Amino acid sequence: MAPIVTTCPPDLPAGARWREVRTPDQVIGFVLRRSRRKSIGLVVNDDGLQITAPGWVTLSQIDATVVEKSRWILKKLQVRQARQEQLAMADTHWQDGGTIPYLGKNIVLRLGEAPHGHRFEGRAFAPEQGDALLLPLPRQADHHRVRDSAHAWLQLQAKDWFGQRLEHFQQTSQLRARRWRLSSAATRWGSCSSDGNIMLNWRLIHFDHAIIDYVIVHEIAHLKELNHSKDFWREVERILPGFEQARNALRQHDPATLPLI
Repeated sequence: MAPIVTTCPPDLPAGARWREVRTPDQVIGFVLRRSRRKSIGLVVNDDGLQITAPGWVTLSQIDATVVEKSRWILKKLQVRQARQEQLAMADTHWQDGGTIPYLGKNIVLRLGEAPHGHRFEGRAFAPEQGDALLLPLPRQADHHRVRDSAHAWLQLQAKDWFGQRLEHFQQTSQLRARRWRLSSAATRWGSCSSDGNIMLNWRLIHFDHAIIDYVIVHEIAHLKELNHSKDFWREVERILPGFEQARNALRQHDPATLPLI
């Protein structure tokens, strides 16, 4: 494992201090805060390793805990560092000429060419590689504005396409949701409540049709079987024969990574 960079945040919280401990793998730096809690607490967030400890715990005891937990800490810090690198890379997508995935194809963002609103130069739900999405922004717009504008268009497309596919599978399955809506969930692609409400993650619009259909059918099947029993998977197979390939492809992706695309 390559060394993980741990640096003191520019602004420490009131009462906090920066401390470094040498472990068998590398030096680990962390923000230390005292509190009234009964034990030592460790968490890795966007600012790195944060440790909260009661006032009666000595610094040597805290250091020993960091050494003992060092492998776990470094794994968490490695995930954090990779995500930060991915975020930095993602900014290069949100500019004129940047590309984003849409329905399984990479489409190109164009700025300064659509002053009156979004315009997609391709078939709305059957894109080809390299089709252009024209955004109503100046060519040198900040990447945050570009991202937000592209996301707004993607969400509109998701609402339209998912609605069409949901209606199709409801008719073929003879199962019907009470209602449905888009979600921005960080941990799941879809959900179905016990009262028949379906939620679909709008970021599925990045994927090809087969994966979207699988998630929609997965949630429709839950209208009949609110579990993942053999009966549930038989219901999925009944509605969407051969779903396994799409399911296996989707398992390679975590919803939390997609905003970085």
